[in-house]
Amino acid sequence: MVFDSDIHSASDARRLARKRLPWMVFDYIDGAAGTEHGAAMSAQAMQDIRLMPRVLRNVSQRNLSTNLIGQPVSQPFGISPMGMCNLAAPGADLMLANVARENRVPHGVSTVASTNMETVLDASDGMAWFQLYFSGDGSGTLKLIERAKRAGYDTLVLTLDVPEVGRRPRELRHGFKMPFRIGPRKFIDFALHPRWSLETLFKGAPALANFDGTDFVFDRTESRAAADWSYFAKLRAAWPGKLVVKGVLAPEDACALVVAGADAIQVSSHGCRQLDSAPPAILALRDIRAAVGPDFPLFYDTGIRSGEDIVKAYVMGADFVFLGRVLLFAIAAGGEKGLHRVWNTLAEEVSLAMAQLGVTSIDELKKADCLWRQQSPSGVTGDAKSRVGIEKV
Repeated sequence: MVFDSDIHSASDARRLARKRLPWMVFDYIDGAAGTEHGAAMSAQAMQDIRLMPRVLRNVSQRNLSTNLIGQPVSQPFGISPMGMCNLAAPGADLMLANVARENRVPHGVSTVASTNMETVLDASDGMAWFQLYFSGDGSGTLKLIERAKRAGYDTLVLTLDVPEVGRRPRELRHGFKMPFRIGPRKFIDFALHPRWSLETLFKGAPALANFDGTDFVFDRTESRAAADWSYFAKLRAAWPGKLVVKGVLAPEDACALVVAGADAIQVSSHGCRQLDSAPPAILALRDIRAAVGPDFPLFYDTGIRSGEDIVKAYVMGADFVFLGRVLLFAIAAGGEKGLHRVWNTLAEEVSLAMAQLGVTSIDELKKADCLWRQQSPSGVTGDAKSRVGIEKV
């Protein structure tokens, strides 16, 4: 039995989830593309960012709220769209929706969610954003756009970094597929994880809920490579609400999307699940911020494992941060209590890091220069020398 008191970090949640989940499910959530060298590089790049603590600044009152494309939110991180969340535990989609509602943060609802888009939007009290994949000739995609309009969504997240589904060897070894099936070859795996297996058997295996009862069949392996700029223009014209484009790493693409009418860009390498040799997304964020300027809304996901990582993303240029895997691990480890435990832990870690950096709000964090840079041979950088007199008390 796992208690939420056993979880003191996102890493604890991952460790406990690995014990509880069938190997196939854990590897689907945790796995990355190719040799997973890209995932290792991404983690190293995040770890290598050093932040500079400051002293004698009154940080007794700290505020984690911020604004997100004109909408106030109470926390500096939200929920990234993830497919088949109910594999982590039955009802995971609605657990995430509850957290979004309680914390007034956006909840990305995947095209391949295991709970339909209307139910999640209602459960989140309007905080849900619908994530869209282009598929086939795009006709089914446009049907989903019309459905999202009717449901009442005001923000669409268009994911563009999956022209073809990346090869993820850990998934392939287990024969993981969508729709999810429990077959005889997986019997030992599920038998060794009886609690998960019995709950899933009792409540039903997760399905692609947005396609139940429709004439549009989603095929995960179907090519999405036909999407181009003319398709983007067509989609932009069809969607009257806010349009976020997810999965951008190249500054040139970011600049072109600004011109083409994107309302925000979400810098992401798809959790390192697509191209093993892609650059670390946290470094791409820095370059894209420099390219699009200080005012265009930039969001970030990929490789967030702690509150300090969230702070680093803001320091590197993000206007908002989205979380993925860590939340599914939290649910797998401890259900809804585990999710709340990890969520609150991350918020506390953000607040503590802000105190160390001498900032009291997310808006201040966005503007402050919190990066540590190696000193010159004389021991003090030129900028630091010029500030010494000013900061004396």
